[in-house]
Amino acid sequence: MTLKTFLLVLFVLCVFLGCSSTAAKKSGGLGVTDGRLAPCPDSPNCVSSQAEDEAHRVAPLPLEDSPADAMDRIVSCLMAIPRVTLVTRTDTYLHAEVRSALFRFVDDVEVSIDEAGQTIHFRSASRTGHSDLGVNRKRVERLKQKVLAR
Repeated sequence: MTLKTFLLVLFVLCVFLGCSSTAAKKSGGLGVTDGRLAPCPDSPNCVSSQAEDEAHRVAPLPLEDSPADAMDRIVSCLMAIPRVTLVTRTDTYLHAEVRSALFRFVDDVEVSIDEAGQTIHFRSASRTGHSDLGVNRKRVERLKQKVLAR
């Protein structure tokens, strides 16, 4: 490997690792306001069951148990995913961070239980970047499948 190639590889790694440490900072605007999770930004690296547009929308799940029992099931399924850290949990709201294996990017996963509407809502979004190559959508769909299977 030439010195020029080595320096280029080192530069690229530093850029990614620098983004990773920036991504590890807390994301603002999370939580439930007036019964709704935060809207997705225009970028394609976010999905939500409360999104109005098809590009960001995922289907919610029906609430078939008590909120506490449903949340127990969701937490159990979510914690089976590698590199998940539970940040906040109540009987009707959950916020978790999922860290990517290679560059340590952080995605925020939120679950909100609407008891009146008998619905479980999901939101998963990358903190940085533009595209996530569909990772957040796949994560939510797998989580929903696991919750339904229990």
